[in-house]
Formats: sequence, structure tokens, C-alpha cells
Amino acid sequence: MLVNELPGYDITDKPTGCCPRFKPEGWDGQELHFRNKPFVRAETRSFMHVPLNMGRVFPRVLANIADAGAFDKEGHIVLSREVSPWLAEHFFAVSKPIENEEMTTLSGDFLTRVFEGPFSEIRKWCAELETLARARGRLAKGIWFYYTTCPKCAKAYGANYVVGLVEV
Repeated sequence: MLVNELPGYDITDKPTGCCPRFKPEGWDGQELHFRNKPFVRAETRSFMHVPLNMGRVFPRVLANIADAGAFDKEGHIVLSREVSPWLAEHFFAVSKPIENEEMTTLSGDFLTRVFEGPFSEIRKWCAELETLARARGRLAKGIWFYYTTCPKCAKAYGANYVVGLVEV
């Protein structure tokens, strides 16, 4: 069992100059095992699940990670989950602690499913992830999403890939 490893992903392939182009091969149907994997935790406000300040929070956190030289090139992922209709939390994988950011670690086992489509499909995706866990004889403990690109890059690349992770 590989621990704290993610499927391959070329984060330097950035034709837009913003988000790397995501290639879903190798991400669907995986089992990920995190043991004390370090992350920066950040929150964003929402109104009925629609993000309000993500455009300020993500650039700040990513800049602090870059300034500290802590970008996890081998384990690049930002996990997001909604806490309520008004609040979401985001976990940015890092290679070392970052000053002025909230640090945390994640431990757990996750099953993955790659989705493609608009964010409005999230309820359907959650149901599919719960079904995936049950099909493997496991109980879904929590659901996370890795939004692989921002909306502008998804439009430029012609696909909006989202990796769903169900904690089992």
C-alpha cells in the first residue's frame, strides 16, 4: 500500500498560465491512503453553496505556499468540502509547514471517481461516491472534491474535471 502518494500529474503543463491541464487517466477508481499528510487549511464563505471569497482566499494561500517553497510537486491536490451552505473548507497539500497559515494533517483511506461536467451536478456525484463506497463493502465517512481547474481554465481546456474522494 502506497501512503501519501497520488496518481501522476504534470503540474508544469500550463498553456493558460494559470491551472495545469488535468489528464484524468490514472485518477479514476484509485485508493488513496493518507497518513499524517500535511495540508494548509483555509475556509471560504458561501451563500447557499455558491463561493463568495474563493477568488481572494486561493491566491493568498497559493502565494504563501510558493513563497515558502512548500508546493508539493509529487502530491499536488487541493481537497474541498462544504461544511454548510455558508462555509467550505479547503486543504492544500504542502511539503512543509507554512507560516501565517493554519496547518493540519489528514489521515484516512479514500476511493476516487473522476467526474466531468458542471458543478451543479455535485449532488449526483455525492450519491455516486456513496454508491462506490457501498459497492466496495465500505461505509462513506466523508466526501471531498478536488476541483482540478478554475472555471476559466476549464473553459479554455474544454473540460471541467472534478475528482471526487469518498473517505472510507
